[in-house]
Amino acid sequence: MNSQFKKGIIEMCVIAVVAKKDMYGFEVIDTLAKAIDVNENTVYPILRRLTDQGYFETYLEPTTQGAPRKYFRITKTGIEKMDEYRDEWTKFLSGVYKIMGGQFE
Repeated sequence: MNSQFKKGIIEMCVIAVVAKKDMYGFEVIDTLAKAIDVNENTVYPILRRLTDQGYFETYLEPTTQGAPRKYFRITKTGIEKMDEYRDEWTKFLSGVYKIMGGQFE
């Protein structure tokens, strides 16, 4: 699969999992890795970029061991972006299914 295409899909998935609940970086990676092939070298740059673009905000939570964890929380702008991705993804999949002779609703 084309790496740029895959990164776009992973970005969409990162937004979706953080929209469900605030998460720290490794938790995002672990959640995604249960369903798709990802690693920290792909996910951490996406988390930084989405934060820089205003889709996430961060905050620190203390831990019982070591340094505090940085959590990511989706912003209103991030929710709007997620909705945009969902609409584009649905249209894209619908077109692919039509081309491949399947059915998609």
